[in-house]
Amino acid sequence: MSTPSKLASAIALTFALAPGATIAGQLDYSLYGGVAHSDNVNLTAHDPISQTMLIPGVNFTYNQQGEDLQANVIGDVEYRDYLGNRFRDQTQVELASQLNWSVLPDRLDLAVQDYAGIQPLDTLASDAPGNQQQTNVFAVGPIYHFRLGSTVRGQAELRYIDSYAEKTRAFNSHRNQGALRFAKILGPTSQLSLNATVQQVDFYNNTDSNYDRNELYVRYVSQLTFFDIDAALGESQINYDRAGTRTQSSPLARATLSWRPTESSTFSANVIRQYSDAAQDMMLMPGQSPLANTTGISTGDAVVSSEVYLERSLQLTYALRTERVTFSISPSYRKLGYGNDPTYDQTGRGGNIAIDYRLRPTMTLSAFANGEQLKYHTLSRRDKTVTYGLELADQWTQHWSWRAALTQQRRTSNVPDQGFHETLAYVGIVFKR
Repeated sequence: MSTPSKLASAIALTFALAPGATIAGQLDYSLYGGVAHSDNVNLTAHDPISQTMLIPGVNFTYNQQGEDLQANVIGDVEYRDYLGNRFRDQTQVELASQLNWSVLPDRLDLAVQDYAGIQPLDTLASDAPGNQQQTNVFAVGPIYHFRLGSTVRGQAELRYIDSYAEKTRAFNSHRNQGALRFAKILGPTSQLSLNATVQQVDFYNNTDSNYDRNELYVRYVSQLTFFDIDAALGESQINYDRAGTRTQSSPLARATLSWRPTESSTFSANVIRQYSDAAQDMMLMPGQSPLANTTGISTGDAVVSSEVYLERSLQLTYALRTERVTFSISPSYRKLGYGNDPTYDQTGRGGNIAIDYRLRPTMTLSAFANGEQLKYHTLSRRDKTVTYGLELADQWTQHWSWRAALTQQRRTSNVPDQGFHETLAYVGIVFKR
């Protein structure tokens, strides 16, 4: 079965699992088509290939917050036709879906999640058409709710998780996960919980990498008028005993802080120290919402493998939204340390900045820039990648709009022949339901 067929089957299964639920949410979609031209579509230091691409696609959102079914689905299906016939045409799918079916109200739920995206075959190489693959992570399982008094609630969870990569077979796995949670309601806006999770990970084609993950942590959540906090602190352990290697443990810390000093501005910080892997990194944490969908699919930066790494990261964000201007700036830092194979141990520093300015009620001019300096410690490699661009969009009618964009991308590296420069021009139209 092809990758798009697998994803379509996963979506169909999601709704088939809830036969008693009423499907009456809000479905919105956009059909888009455009022409893009790149002066270096293979993103290489030498012998660049100039290529024109025809890019039709559809993106969609579905939201339902009913009594028996809650759903939040965002997706994008895109086809890329390389008109010069130098590369194979591609169908790409991006999906983030979270569904919850209340089988027995306030007692038993069935949770279904599916995440699809495009990731590189080789994270050290450029994002050329031949260095892309479809990935998918699907999770399903029951949630049992119980009470231990008027202010203490309990929750027991089971999950079956399947991860798939189109070409990197070592990534493919199935996981069995269990969790037990106790939450103390501290007030109308805050709660404190104790969480224990266990996960058994088995790889289909790389059994030497099988491991167990155990986590125990306390989580505090508070939502106030101007300030939100979601913080977790505890301990995590990776046990490779089944694979004959050592056990690793580390403190676990996650925190997201948001401060809204005015109605138009927000400061936020996201801090992480945890064990993770490519499949877990492709999924959203419970309670998160899928990211807002945009026209076009981009390639991620995950090292698609069976390796577990210790992630330490910090991201700060300032966002401003007024009647005519939307602005954001976000510096970031991350460090990944791989437990068994340090080849991809890395430290990255970078950030992004974006601004939208409404020239008139229907026309918006946008500018953005993002960059990262990435250092691979074992490989003694340093890459610096910078992307910046301009976009003009105009809403013709209630349903029709057009957009034109010009983007520049540059990479420099201390490794010979790993740098490149690309200029990409795009013009397209959008029909929005």
